[in-house]
Amino acid sequence: MPEPKSPLRALWSWALYDWANSGFAALVQTFVFAAYFTRAVAENETVGTAQWGTMMGVAGLVIGLGGPVLGAVADRSGRRKPWLAVFTALCILATGLLWFVRPDVSLVRLGLLLAGIGTIGSEYAMIFYNAMLPDLAAPRAIGRWSGWGWGLGYAGGLVLLVIALYGFVQPPGWFGVPREEAMHVRAVMPLTAVWYLLFCLPLFLFSPDAKSAAVPLGKAVGQAFGQIRDSLRHIRGHRGVAVFLLARMLYNDGLTTMFAFGGIYAAATFGMAPSEVILFGIGLNVTAGLGAAAFAWMDDRVGPRKTILASLTGLIVPGVAILLVTDRTLFWIFGLAIGIFVGPVQASSRSYLARVAPEELRTEMFGLFALSGKLTSFLGPFLVGWLTLAADSQRVGMSAVIGLFVLGLLGMLFVPAAKNR
Repeated sequence: MPEPKSPLRALWSWALYDWANSGFAALVQTFVFAAYFTRAVAENETVGTAQWGTMMGVAGLVIGLGGPVLGAVADRSGRRKPWLAVFTALCILATGLLWFVRPDVSLVRLGLLLAGIGTIGSEYAMIFYNAMLPDLAAPRAIGRWSGWGWGLGYAGGLVLLVIALYGFVQPPGWFGVPREEAMHVRAVMPLTAVWYLLFCLPLFLFSPDAKSAAVPLGKAVGQAFGQIRDSLRHIRGHRGVAVFLLARMLYNDGLTTMFAFGGIYAAATFGMAPSEVILFGIGLNVTAGLGAAAFAWMDDRVGPRKTILASLTGLIVPGVAILLVTDRTLFWIFGLAIGIFVGPVQASSRSYLARVAPEELRTEMFGLFALSGKLTSFLGPFLVGWLTLAADSQRVGMSAVIGLFVLGLLGMLFVPAAKNR
């Protein structure tokens, strides 16, 4: 059978979805709304950190439990785009409504609820988005397209952060948004929603979907639960995949926690103003985008396993340094160094599973992929929040991230090299 390969327009349209989706991660989860919530909406930064961690943990648990079921249902029904559209719309709607979260402690629950719903929508959407890649790219080019997708994501986050900084947050701002009740910060949320909506459209217009299997939804759900049960029962038959998913569960929890608290840590521990946090986010997206694009070739040349091992080492070393330094310049240096390795470890994780997953179980495997990244994702945020409260120190709290990276690295040592299925 000839290797599947789609027109370049279809592939670039697929990759552009990363550009669209990354705005939510960069501006809501990490650099703008998360920092704004803990400093301006919550009672204080310590309490806000714990509340944000709890919300991220609960959202992660929902994603982890529902992801495999949704993936298996999509395997039965065939098409991915309808599911992708529903969860994309959910994230866009929740993001736009964050405009109404004013700097008022009475709005803490609303802010947490909307951010949690947006997180669930964004992550569920990525299950179906990721599962489209093997149908679009030739097997020998999966690593490159996965890496280029991540690179486009960081580029999109970078552009949106620049617009947010100079258009809204940094006075006087291109658009002259008033600063009363933090309107200049809150306005970034509708901007992010519109950005997501605009740039997700090419995928729905130009990237082909899998054919419908014409299986009724109720029957597909029943078959999905049966298939998941069988897959978990016979997981020993895919031992390499099982070990990989376990290792990824650990290091991806570290990444999720780092994203959830990166802006909060910069703002509180190093006293960065909102504009400085966004500038740091811009720099981080530059290094992350360059790293994802550069390491994409490494993935296809030496394999995703070695790329993941190298990237985890690159995350641990500067990560430890960030917890120890007190100088803001050194924080910038080591923080930007971390960015180089964030994209490759994510892109190569996606590429590894795309290479080894059986075709008939591909979307279900990406559902388990989401499970491995989210089932225990409550652990990292909870640990950071609780350790921060117990020690009254965000440095102590953030040490949980390094521990998760180290455990993930040890797990990857037992993962076999990927061979295309």
